[in-house]
Amino acid sequence: MRLRTSFGLFMALATLLSSLPQSSLFPFRGATHNEVSAAEPAGVKPTKDGTFLDFVKSQAVTLRGHDQPPTTLAAWKTRRQILRKQLLDAWGGFPQEHAPLTPRVLGTLQRDGYRIEKVTFQTLPDVFMTANAYVPDLPGKRPAVLCVHGHWKGAKQDPHVQARCIGLARLGFFVLAVDAFGAGERGIGKALGEYHGEMVAATLYPIGRPLSGLQVYENQRAVDYLLTRPEVDGERLGITGASGGGNQSMYAGAFDERFKAVVPVCSVGNYQAYLGAACCMCEVVPGALQFTEEWGVLSLTAPQALMIVSATRDAFQFSVGEAQKSLAFVKPVFQLYDRPANIRHAIFESTHDYNQPMREAMYGWMTRHLKEEGDGSPIPEAPMETEDPESLRCFPGESRPNDWMTIPKFAAREARALLAKVKTPTSLAQWESSAERLRQTLDQTVLSGTEPAAASAHSTSETSPQQTIQTITLASEPGIQLTATHTTGKSPQKTGTVIVLSLNGESKLPDNQLARVIHESGRRVVTLSLRATGKHAYPRDSVARAPDHNTAEWSLFLGRPLLGQWVLDLRTAISTLKDNGYASDELTVMGTGPASIVALCAAALDDRIDHTVAVGSLATFVSDTPFESQRLGILPSGILRDVGDVPHIAALIAPRKVTIIGGVNGAGISLNDSDLRKQFAPAGHVFKVSGSADHLAVFPNLDHDDIVRKLN
Repeated sequence: MRLRTSFGLFMALATLLSSLPQSSLFPFRGATHNEVSAAEPAGVKPTKDGTFLDFVKSQAVTLRGHDQPPTTLAAWKTRRQILRKQLLDAWGGFPQEHAPLTPRVLGTLQRDGYRIEKVTFQTLPDVFMTANAYVPDLPGKRPAVLCVHGHWKGAKQDPHVQARCIGLARLGFFVLAVDAFGAGERGIGKALGEYHGEMVAATLYPIGRPLSGLQVYENQRAVDYLLTRPEVDGERLGITGASGGGNQSMYAGAFDERFKAVVPVCSVGNYQAYLGAACCMCEVVPGALQFTEEWGVLSLTAPQALMIVSATRDAFQFSVGEAQKSLAFVKPVFQLYDRPANIRHAIFESTHDYNQPMREAMYGWMTRHLKEEGDGSPIPEAPMETEDPESLRCFPGESRPNDWMTIPKFAAREARALLAKVKTPTSLAQWESSAERLRQTLDQTVLSGTEPAAASAHSTSETSPQQTIQTITLASEPGIQLTATHTTGKSPQKTGTVIVLSLNGESKLPDNQLARVIHESGRRVVTLSLRATGKHAYPRDSVARAPDHNTAEWSLFLGRPLLGQWVLDLRTAISTLKDNGYASDELTVMGTGPASIVALCAAALDDRIDHTVAVGSLATFVSDTPFESQRLGILPSGILRDVGDVPHIAALIAPRKVTIIGGVNGAGISLNDSDLRKQFAPAGHVFKVSGSADHLAVFPNLDHDDIVRKLN
């Protein structure tokens, strides 16, 4: 099959998502266009899309607006060590002991001047990477290049990826092309073409091991494998990839000092340019903007050779102009090392791609810096024939082992290992000591601070013979407006105020059937529209199974997970309601569906909530399948590792009242009564230890009238 050098193959990736909602098209870098005009700077200029995008942009400018490049080599080396640690922490750390590689060659294709081996090796216990080694028919040790794919449908098998591997092998480079975790031959199913982002990669967040970090670690293990090959000169290693593979190249090239030449293609811009765009979960470093911009990561490659390839008609977030913003900070770092010639920005008139001219530029760069031959000028590529993708597979057809470790299975295994270490309290004193620490960790480490500040608010009233409705508008922080609707009957029969939370836009009483039934029972009812939801929702937020994909990712870049922002909104609304006399008696917060996690976290941190009701909540963060019918925003990085599972959060509310009504697993399947009670047993134990066993109630799914009766 002859290689097509146009971008048509990449755009064909849309077929990956043919079975998904139309709003999910192109959920990855370079396959969607940024909602922010390329003529606009990624700053604080208001956009037509609403306040949340304006808010995250202004937050990013506050965090990084005063960055300056280092002025001395000593200052940079100090900053470099700090930055490496910050990145490692954001990725959840890497294993101190490596699993044995146990490599296997499963087949060989002999070609003119080189052979292609089908290889597997172990990166983590029971986690295997599938790879193709392109081995030149030349004597002696050869320089080697790790080729990492982007979001091309075929992963390492795709003709676009094959082309650079063949071109390099013909030039005498040993080449290793690998499948990223969850892609190519490493998907949940056995067929090629799966997308490893959205709610697949989301299973990794609760354990604090984001896909971006796992990719760096696995690419380091790929280097470990290269060093076992007798054909490879371990002192002459390079890495390259485009789009998501360019992102991998940037991070692995920056973090693994064994790489001497790094070529990210159609992937470099800056973090602030991501805000307003859709990108893959594999490219998100949680909290990155808290400690660096993309220039800092790129600078970690210095003084090794770095060539950044940009396309003139690429998406805004990695456009030429945005890449130049980062380069303005990176070039001074290379100057400090007295290596100005080791950085180059190659610009091509092109769409998002890794086309022949780009490959030829890469060949020249690798030849100059890994072979010490030539001046780095492009090396022409001869015509080539690529392989049938199926012929390159380590496990063609349905032959992959049935027990293959997928991303969700790995996440679930690690989660269960973490939960096995949770100690069960044996006394009230022991529990109170650990609970205080866990609340502090939940608030400050996981949710990034939820203490409410004084909020300005104004209200309007609408009165009818049956009820009075007050619409309260408040600002939970500068740039964020919330809307609460407070409804009372003419003669309330029962005391107590119930705040009903939904993340699906049901912010008005007529639209929220459960809230209406609670109101008809004689209680005051408040419905609250949280940021980036309901009437405040971002209009182009959904990708596949994640209805809040984009706003959740932008929040992760800021180091402020949406769950923390939502808890802050709720706590601020409670302050406003109490200060204005709308909630002066017993306060109940009821979350429905994913909003239940917001209610539970808020109650764990705020003792003004007397009763917490979770209706249809996610019952556990542990899932060996992609999350269904959930929100990406309720999955902050490390919540299970640092605090515990959903029942452990509920336990932090003791001795105040908690009622669990129904619950689902990660796949969105309702748990039966027995399984639900078993799941919340850790919370039940804590309530018993605290002397309030009757304050935790667990029920199966109930109708609305029965739910109201449980409020008594």
